[in-house]
Amino acid sequence: MKSQASGRKAADPSAPPRIPKLTIAARQRAVAYDHPRLVQLVQAALPLCLEVARRRSGPLPAFERIECTVVSSRMMARVHRDHLQIAGPTDVITFPYGEILVCAAIAQARGAEFGHDTTTELALYLIHGLLHLSGHDDLEPVAAAAMAREQTRITKAAIRALPKVSCPQVPPTKGQPASPVCLPDGLVGE
Repeated sequence: MKSQASGRKAADPSAPPRIPKLTIAARQRAVAYDHPRLVQLVQAALPLCLEVARRRSGPLPAFERIECTVVSSRMMARVHRDHLQIAGPTDVITFPYGEILVCAAIAQARGAEFGHDTTTELALYLIHGLLHLSGHDDLEPVAAAAMAREQTRITKAAIRALPKVSCPQVPPTKGQPASPVCLPDGLVGE
């Protein structure tokens, strides 16, 4: 099929949607996290973010590649200052051309505050960035709340999509089974 105006082959509407190639680079050494699990979580979230992008006419499906980088707080503070004119580090910065930076030190601190491990918190930040590329904005309170709900839904789905492993045998306590099914890093699954 060729488009009359451009001479280029038009997209086949019956073809499966293209999924951008996702890379996650580690550019910091101070904070430990499970990089392979982070990649698994974000890869599991990407198709769900693409569904959101199609509903919201966001640019995510048009990208061939999404480049994500886990950075130090010093690097994040520099990028935050240079690109947004705001002093200090932040959790995530999403560039409209398909690059997402996340700060490992902030993920470690905030994850502990919210009861998440650092890897899960980093995944939340990357999903947040993907949702920006899907057409979400969080500048206004109502829009921010809608984005937060979508982020939570997608993160939970990504966690459930990971392979389940058995936890070590734990003696039963009141109302708890003897051997719960666990997700990697001890996140208890249903």
